[in-house]
Amino acid sequence: MWRDILNFEIWGNTIVNLAWFAGILLLGFFFKTLLSRLLSNVMFRLVKRFSQEEDNHSFKRLLIQPLEILLLLVFLFFAFKFLNYPLDPTESRKNDPFIKIFMIRTYHIFVIVSVTWVILRFIDFLGLIFKNRALKTASKLDDQLVPFFMDFVKVLISIFAFLVVLGSVFNVNVAGLLAGLGVGGLAIAFAAKESLENLLASFTIFLDHPFVVGDLVEVGGITGTIEKIGFRSTRIRTLEKSFVTVPNKHMIDKPLDNLTLRTFRRARFDINLTYNTTSDQIRGIVRDVQELIDKHPHTNQDGRVSFINLGAHSKDVMVQYFVDTMDWNEYLSVKEEINYKIVEIVEDIHGAEFAFPTSTVYLQQPEPQA
Repeated sequence: MWRDILNFEIWGNTIVNLAWFAGILLLGFFFKTLLSRLLSNVMFRLVKRFSQEEDNHSFKRLLIQPLEILLLLVFLFFAFKFLNYPLDPTESRKNDPFIKIFMIRTYHIFVIVSVTWVILRFIDFLGLIFKNRALKTASKLDDQLVPFFMDFVKVLISIFAFLVVLGSVFNVNVAGLLAGLGVGGLAIAFAAKESLENLLASFTIFLDHPFVVGDLVEVGGITGTIEKIGFRSTRIRTLEKSFVTVPNKHMIDKPLDNLTLRTFRRARFDINLTYNTTSDQIRGIVRDVQELIDKHPHTNQDGRVSFINLGAHSKDVMVQYFVDTMDWNEYLSVKEEINYKIVEIVEDIHGAEFAFPTSTVYLQQPEPQA
């Protein structure tokens, strides 16, 4: 009786075949996570000796999901092996039904995409290793080369996977296609003119080194810190903490001020004194402020204090000095300290007053007539 039940056929397949099919699918569904973890452990051992900062948890976080999909496809392949078909599902012929050809090609595409996904995630993990090593070096050049070349390798792998899909799934003559692209390369280059310009500009940036990751730059009215240099664009974190993406072409064809390469930060402003300030008071203020700037430990000897102007409502003393720091917060602290001492020199030491816009109005009464 049981043998008759097991040998009962449904759509040309016995109960045993259908049971094997369902069992393999359930096995793959329930054990795909466990198997993907085991497989990721084996793969991690291949790169463990190169990875000192990244642990197995980071590796699993990147590879678990693509490995699960790939293993599920493998279980699906073995499950269908236990079913009988009027036509062999693993081979496609010109006269086969459309649904069969569609299913086979879809399965092959999913397999190629999942394998490519695993490879790309593996490259991401290698990128994390090299990024951590680059952060430990004094040079900032490797900090921008690592993401650039990682993106470059990922683009090459994606293009190769696309060509594999065309050749193995759709039976396209890839060699002939590439030769045809050579003929139409001029039209493609013209259509992708701006993208090619940005790509060439990225190579110019790496060869000429006008800036590196971490530099504070000003270009096209945008001031911020370079965070990433990619194929097409450069990403800048502005002083307002916004994220600006600038095409690489604009980074090299516009005047660029690399503020990080400055040796000093300049401070310049005017001290506006009231018109009742005497010449002796002004001379004393200029002398004391000049001495303050020259003796300050964070300024150089190029500071200049001069009585430069007789304004509409004040006598103006120019103050200019240079602070030996690139840190914005430290620069503000030095400038604040000097400003406090200038106020003390003007008000407490010399007894002068700061001017502000004022107007004096004289009223004249008309003389009475005799």
